[in-house]
Amino acid sequence: MAAQSFRRIAIIGFGEVGGIFGRDLADRGIDVAAFDILLHPPASREAMLAKARTCGVHARGSLSECLAGRELIISAVTASSAAEVAEESAPLLASGQIYLDINSVSPETKSRMAEAFECSQGHFVEAAVMAAVSPQRLKVPMLLGGRYAAELAPRLAATGMNSKAVSERVGIASATKMCRSVIIKGLEALVLESMLAARRYGAEDAVLASLAATYPDMGWQKGLPDYLISRVAEHGRRRAAEMREAAQAVSDAGLEPHMARATAARQDWLVDEIAARHLPRQSGEHFSWRHLADAICEPKKSGQSR
Repeated sequence: MAAQSFRRIAIIGFGEVGGIFGRDLADRGIDVAAFDILLHPPASREAMLAKARTCGVHARGSLSECLAGRELIISAVTASSAAEVAEESAPLLASGQIYLDINSVSPETKSRMAEAFECSQGHFVEAAVMAAVSPQRLKVPMLLGGRYAAELAPRLAATGMNSKAVSERVGIASATKMCRSVIIKGLEALVLESMLAARRYGAEDAVLASLAATYPDMGWQKGLPDYLISRVAEHGRRRAAEMREAAQAVSDAGLEPHMARATAARQDWLVDEIAARHLPRQSGEHFSWRHLADAICEPKKSGQSR
């Protein structure tokens, strides 16, 4: 028998990822409810309500109202609040409801979340999102972990999502993501530091040519540097928070997380520089790491912090 699609889904956290998932699920005819703490402050409430309307999603005024009667709950909050939201949600769930946590947090944090569901009627499943969400949207690959992961995967596929169950043990999927992030986000930070330094010396073309000769298939003289540095420029604060979770995962494994911590520091640094210099936001195909490097090289304008 073919797996059945979910028809009533709740999304906790209606930021970039929550908005993308909400819109795509609603476009498939699914009844989607969303809750975000930004629905409470008057300064942000109207913008959030407008976003929900645009996405075809029903905004809810409280967590309990959002979760009521939903077959699947997707948690897409910040890494720092993921555990608290899971602990608050667990006692609110009815029998058979599935709580899917897609946040980038350490295996230890995922395990702590799962413990909160031991006395809940709902079921906890961890998900590790293995690529940037915006290009692939609902089809972004995810690894699932937990007792109900294998049961959930075909239902997510029927709902239009791309997931694979990797373990009945919570933490394996997250560990895979965290250890991969040490490489992927570390590469972003390395390229950022190398290219900005090379640009100041006027040596960037020679550096990129050398990298292309060593790794000819990666695109060093094409779009790779722009893409890697743009990820930090556009999402550096969030990625730095994720890298601190990766650092925690490395530490929990008994290793000093030198590289993960340095990556987070370099990501935060770029975000701070962009803000301090009031630089315009670049994105997508219009992003140029060279333009960004040149703007950061310029002396700060009068009145800007040093």
